[in-house]
Amino acid sequence: MSSAARERLMAFRQSQPRTPRLLRHKVEARGLSFAVFSSPEVAGVPPLFCINGGMLYSHAILWPALAPLAAGRQLILYDQRGRGASQAPPAVSGSRIEYDAGDVVAIREALGIARWDLFGHSWGGGIAMLAAARDAVGVRRLVLCDAVGPTGSWISSLHGDALARLTGVEHEQLAAIDPVTLHAGDPAVHAEYSRAIYPAYFADHDFAVLFRPPVEASATGAAGAARLRREGYDWRASIGTIAARTLIVHGADDVIPSRLAGETAALVRHATPLIIDRAGHMPFFERPEEFFSAVRAFLDAPDAGS
Repeated sequence: MSSAARERLMAFRQSQPRTPRLLRHKVEARGLSFAVFSSPEVAGVPPLFCINGGMLYSHAILWPALAPLAAGRQLILYDQRGRGASQAPPAVSGSRIEYDAGDVVAIREALGIARWDLFGHSWGGGIAMLAAARDAVGVRRLVLCDAVGPTGSWISSLHGDALARLTGVEHEQLAAIDPVTLHAGDPAVHAEYSRAIYPAYFADHDFAVLFRPPVEASATGAAGAARLRREGYDWRASIGTIAARTLIVHGADDVIPSRLAGETAALVRHATPLIIDRAGHMPFFERPEEFFSAVRAFLDAPDAGS
């Protein structure tokens, strides 16, 4: 990591309160048992439910990355169905991202929370958008971080764009995997591809050395991801019904193009796009001060009429 980038990240982390311990709960919803994790409650503000991306990973991909937000509100994270410590559905091969969105609504109800805010990163942003569209009463505000777009038009160019960012062994490892093989939903292939493409997600390549993703091979997640790649998707009609005030944060140098933030903002009635310069897919690592300042300000702003 370049010295300036390392110093920036370390200085920010040292300025933050100590990372709180997460409590683990088992939540029964929609016939499945979900592993749910929460930081201490904060009175007077709604909790923030955080949805990780990747389609394969547990909540740990976002924790403790998002810990700075726990100073001002309770954070609730979870393992999506068939990922991490959450139960897999009986028909794994039929998995769809829409089922994940339905789980979010059901978990809120099972926890007895009347209203909360949602945060979704990458594919988790897709889950968050679909959940917010279904749950206008239960979602106050929505934060999308480097989220996928309202349609699957970006998927076909992702592999080539990622290859163009990589060199040497990293380029060879990604080039060796034909993205068409991901259509079959083999968990091992999806896991290998996720790790091979990961370095391309950073604006500062040196960050990739520090933040390699874990090896996780979820059959449920792979089946859902394979369907999205194989069939594409178009969520524009659903996204257009989102009532929550929405902040759409996207790194200017993300390999998932930042234009998607504008496309989503054009569909959501109360949306504000924010492009963070010199940041890739994980602005909470590469530009933490800008990212957390913007998210906190958005979540803490008073509601209209209050």
